[in-house]
Amino acid sequence: MLDIKLIRENPEMVKNGVTKKGYDAFLVDKVLEIDEKKRKLIVEIEGLRAKRNEIAEKKEVSEEGKKIKEELKVKDPELKKLDEELLVALNAVPNLPLDKVPVGKSEKDNVEVKRWGEPRKFGFEPEDHLDLGKNLGILDFETGAKVTGSQFYYLYGDGALLELALVQFAFEKLSKEGFLPVITPDLAKSRYYLGTGYQPKGSEAQIYEINGEDLGLIATAEVTLAGKHADEIIPEENLPLKYIGYSHCFRQEAGAYGKYSKGLYRVHQFTKAEMFIYCTPQDSEKYHELMLKMEEEIYQGLGLPYRVLEMCTGDLGAMAARKFDVEVWLPSRGEYGEVTSTSNCTGYQARNLNIKYRKISGETDFVHMLNGTAIATSRTPLAILENYQNEDGSVTIPEVLRKWIGKNKITPRNN
Repeated sequence: MLDIKLIRENPEMVKNGVTKKGYDAFLVDKVLEIDEKKRKLIVEIEGLRAKRNEIAEKKEVSEEGKKIKEELKVKDPELKKLDEELLVALNAVPNLPLDKVPVGKSEKDNVEVKRWGEPRKFGFEPEDHLDLGKNLGILDFETGAKVTGSQFYYLYGDGALLELALVQFAFEKLSKEGFLPVITPDLAKSRYYLGTGYQPKGSEAQIYEINGEDLGLIATAEVTLAGKHADEIIPEENLPLKYIGYSHCFRQEAGAYGKYSKGLYRVHQFTKAEMFIYCTPQDSEKYHELMLKMEEEIYQGLGLPYRVLEMCTGDLGAMAARKFDVEVWLPSRGEYGEVTSTSNCTGYQARNLNIKYRKISGETDFVHMLNGTAIATSRTPLAILENYQNEDGSVTIPEVLRKWIGKNKITPRNN
């Protein structure tokens, strides 16, 4: 959430940032309205308590004292209710975009900032990843649908080894850059998935919640890595904290249907290696650039043509102040498709989860928090299958992954 002091002192600036993201400025007015009521009520309560203390010092039982006691019985719950309303109102106000973010309304206004590599020209009719995976005997959506439901799948043989190799590749690279490898839980309490912006209900629902428990299956290790330091004060000398987390990811993908919903591009469960950084506010843009650099180097290492997009204000989402996507070339679609994103959430998530750092001077402030996909193991195998396919139906394995898979090509399984 945003700092209430920022909203009080700069309401027009906040409204400007909110409307650039496509949200209604009324959300800011609502916060100010509740905040004003709360502040007035606090003054009233403090006045009543002061009078009560005066009466208590005189050690006299009076009608006025009884009246004050009754008034406080009414006003204290009113204050608690206003606290709750203010928290809801603050959570409805999105993070503000950084000044350098391009202004726009939707994904159509995102800005391409870079391309790397040339899409391959095939001397034959290329197949899509579904046909390739089925013919190679490594990808099975039919059994996934039978056992679990639509948009679930099994990986066999070299398909399974390919997924594991991608995670190993990302972890090896990021650990050399000073990121601490972490395997996180696959579930989290609601405070942590709500605090990082993942909703269990509505048209944008992502989280599968566990009935009868305050738990949900995480959509990304961002949730558990953000929750790791909740309610902590981190010494400034310990920053930055850089993590590369491994988890399974579960997503409802509510309303996410279209011509590219089939196959590995949009599934309910996948594995992901996720970068996460805690840092001081003055360093967050520098580390955002580092995350993007790491993503690019991973896909350059895999030899997959890609482009980098900067998200416009209207496509940032609630949490991010700035965001980049990396999209790789997908031959079956004849266009680029998203494989990673990296977001600078500034202090927004840190306020939600009460994560601060202690400056050398002794003062405390909220950390800045950043996240970025290193490897998502549904879309990246898709891109490898399609870009590295051969006319005989085999798939060449990217050189950087061969030491983990133990071969140069994926060929049809015998069983």
